[in-house]
Amino acid sequence: MFAVLDRNPSFLRSSFTLTRFLEAFIDPVVVSAMLLLCAGISGQRFSAPYVILALLAFTLSFPGNIRLHESTGRVMRKVLTNWVMFVLILGGFGLASGYTRFFPQEVLVAWAVATPPAVMLAHALVRTMLPRVIAMSHAERRAVVAGVNDIGLRVATEFEGNPFLGTKFVGFFDDRSRDRLPDITRNPLLGSLSQLGDYVKHNGIDAIYLALPMATQPRILKVLDDLRDTTASIYFVPDIFVTDLIQGRLDYVGGMPTVAVCDTPFTGFNGLVKRGADILLATIILILIAPVLLVTALGVKLTSPGPVIFRQRRYGLDGKEIVVYKFRSMTVTEDGDKSYTQVTRNDARVTPFGAFIRRTSLDELPQFFNVLQGRMSIVGPRPHAVAVNESYRKLIPGYMVRHKVKPGITGWAQVNGFRGGDDLDHMTKRIAFDLEYLRNWSLTLDLWIVFKTVWVVFRDRHAY
Repeated sequence: MFAVLDRNPSFLRSSFTLTRFLEAFIDPVVVSAMLLLCAGISGQRFSAPYVILALLAFTLSFPGNIRLHESTGRVMRKVLTNWVMFVLILGGFGLASGYTRFFPQEVLVAWAVATPPAVMLAHALVRTMLPRVIAMSHAERRAVVAGVNDIGLRVATEFEGNPFLGTKFVGFFDDRSRDRLPDITRNPLLGSLSQLGDYVKHNGIDAIYLALPMATQPRILKVLDDLRDTTASIYFVPDIFVTDLIQGRLDYVGGMPTVAVCDTPFTGFNGLVKRGADILLATIILILIAPVLLVTALGVKLTSPGPVIFRQRRYGLDGKEIVVYKFRSMTVTEDGDKSYTQVTRNDARVTPFGAFIRRTSLDELPQFFNVLQGRMSIVGPRPHAVAVNESYRKLIPGYMVRHKVKPGITGWAQVNGFRGGDDLDHMTKRIAFDLEYLRNWSLTLDLWIVFKTVWVVFRDRHAY
């Protein structure tokens, strides 16, 4: 947050900038190169249509959203979902415009099949080589942390566990004696805060991270004053980041910086993307499943007395009540306003046909109409009955934060094994997954959840 002139202004000497540069360009370059490679292998000339398609492919895939420090499984998931979205968008445009007639089918098929493995291989090579390049080029920055506390220890751990940051953590500074500090046996305590300035000047320190409590403002100002005579970069890491932030980021009110502590991921352009994807997917899915809707409705009507559609009150965006549609699967129709009894295995209220549609999630299909109404999203935290919300909002910290977005037909908790169960343990774990979804939302994550939902529905033998 506080920045002083960096002693190494050269672009290539900032390994963090180099890392971000590579993360942004790996995917676009490989995607474009694979098109030209497939064309060349097929004996095609690099004519204008290929150049235009390569430029369009580069533009659609820039910047890449895969981080070098992410796990192999997460990288594979992102590559596959990114590529499916890319093929759908570009393929749809090509078919609608007739542009595909300029390219042999075998070239396009080869490009579609070969690109995901090539992108994964490129990421693997960069992940292997970049730390060595940083070490050989002496681009690694040396950093110290002022403040031995939870946030300071987390900063140090990030540096030690992520070689792609190109930062060597040197040690801590704190005014307390070692016996009053948390265990830092792996890292040296270099001195007190008053010694920080001299150490930085005489030991080639490039970056200083101030992990001091905001309540100690006079001490922070004194440290900053001592550091005026250095050329190191200075960063303030507020202790609010020890809390469980949702979409935490730096924002601005006019020209004044503010820190977002808890916010929805669907603001501005992200909100338009989310809503557009919901409308498009819900429309396509409703057209495809129209026969299934009809057969299911007839099954409900013919197998038990009562309405076909069950309407239940649930909490939606910003905690406001909404009405959610489901195919009726029970002999009773509690709307969940004042009381709600969770369904249990072999529940006598569930009809035989209702047990089938609950197990296969067919009872949830009318909620695609809720999506078109704008009450729900295809992916998001599952909505709970109002009575359930009122019961658990006082027991689970952060419970109501899940209502900062529209509820979903499926969600991150559901594809991770928490489709049902309203006991405190299950609900606590479900909320943890919901909050993780809010922190890490992306369109590719939504697409992955949709794919995984289909897999879970057919394999889950525990639903009832």
